[in-house]
Amino acid sequence: MFWTRLASGVVLLAIAIGSMSYGGGLLAGILCVVSLVAFRELTKALKCAGPMGKGQKFSMPNGLEWVGMAGIVCYYLLLHFVGEDTFLLMGIVGTFLAMMFLYVITFPRYHANQVVVAVFSYLYGPVLLSFVYQTRMAPQGLYTVWMILISSWGCDTCAYAVGKLIGRKKIFPALSPKKSLEGCIGGVLGAALIGGLYGYFFVEKAFPEKSIAWVIGIICGVGAIMSMVGDLAASAIKRNHDIKDYGKLIPGHGGIMDRFDSMIVTAPMTYFLTVLMLL
Repeated sequence: MFWTRLASGVVLLAIAIGSMSYGGGLLAGILCVVSLVAFRELTKALKCAGPMGKGQKFSMPNGLEWVGMAGIVCYYLLLHFVGEDTFLLMGIVGTFLAMMFLYVITFPRYHANQVVVAVFSYLYGPVLLSFVYQTRMAPQGLYTVWMILISSWGCDTCAYAVGKLIGRKKIFPALSPKKSLEGCIGGVLGAALIGGLYGYFFVEKAFPEKSIAWVIGIICGVGAIMSMVGDLAASAIKRNHDIKDYGKLIPGHGGIMDRFDSMIVTAPMTYFLTVLMLL
């Protein structure tokens, strides 16, 4: 299991580095595919679709899910080819209205709870993940987009190492029994330190008139806090619905939501803090 997990992690990291370095249509396309899978994993976990029959391993999406997936594709097309906030907001609101329209004209096929789940799943995974693209395509995005990885995966690594070495006090025993207070602090400080070093040696080249290593460290530290919130929120959903993993797509890791749960909330936080503090 360890080597399987390690190999999957290396492949994911290579894809992330390659797509985030290149940006543009490649990154938008990969994020769109990831978002479609994340959306489907969430709707299945939250029981948007009906239960699968006995012996059935795959359930076809229902009408609400088809509308949501069409909305995801449209949103990423607008993001890449238009990119203006007004049109992106139109895409989000349009998808919501389409779901409401389907709910009304097919009543009583769908329950109100299913509509809420479909809308939540659309916003939670796909829309929040799009901030990876928006960060990369912003001014100096080639430098600032890596803060998302530092804040999420860097925090995970540091928190795991510190927790293993000195972790004692369990901070969320009912939600995540293995997480310790020491590990959480180590993850935040580790991400902030890595971010500061990255800012000093690399990002300041893109901002020669500024001394911004400390700003990068703060952004990565705040992003690390949010990455743990994202991880715990995704875990809470699984515990509420008594499931171990969101899927089996990534060997050793589970589904897209199991691996990208922290990045989903780190990406928008990084984008907004970058706009406020750097650009």
